[in-house]
Amino acid sequence: MKSVLKTYVRIVEWVGRTVGRITMLMIFAMMGVLLWSSINKVTTGMRAPGFWPEDWWWPVILPSWWPLEVSQFMMVAYFLLGGAYSMQLGDHVRMDLVYGAWSDRTKAAFDCLTVCFLIFYLVILLGGGISSTEYALKYNEVSPSLWRPEIAPIKIIMCVGIVLMLLQATATLIKDAARLFGEQWGYPETPSSDAANVENGAGNGEQRV
Repeated sequence: MKSVLKTYVRIVEWVGRTVGRITMLMIFAMMGVLLWSSINKVTTGMRAPGFWPEDWWWPVILPSWWPLEVSQFMMVAYFLLGGAYSMQLGDHVRMDLVYGAWSDRTKAAFDCLTVCFLIFYLVILLGGGISSTEYALKYNEVSPSLWRPEIAPIKIIMCVGIVLMLLQATATLIKDAARLFGEQWGYPETPSSDAANVENGAGNGEQRV
């Protein structure tokens, strides 16, 4: 049973780590969209006869309705798909005023309790996300904006992100339970963990199990 749980933690954290690091690259796509939006606002309505062929410059001078919503959709995807990786690294905000003074065993016991609330919340959130996605697919829901893009794709991405976070939360619960018995499973949970791994001879993203 112990080996099965270790394998589960390894697989979940590998998936979360891989998806999270790929998602990090979305920041450049968001920068590109916002840059285009800024350029388009300046060039909208400009005319340059004789400089560009008409079929070349018309996309530049016409107003773009999509950059704002695309950037919003990408931000939602960035936030949710990277949530599991942030949880894995312990990057979410927490109040350490009292927590930081506790022993490792007390911290692990408290983490086991609090992560259960997180799992409950994510289960409710996933149920709502699935219901909303089914509605969007069934009725071909679109955004009430001038551009009117379909909403189903971003809702599907949201559900995928919530599932990843739910899996990571259960893996974190297993890791916290292991910490109660003095064991460290899976990827370490702090941003400085890679450096700690190198010092302990477990570099190159290896896991401590």
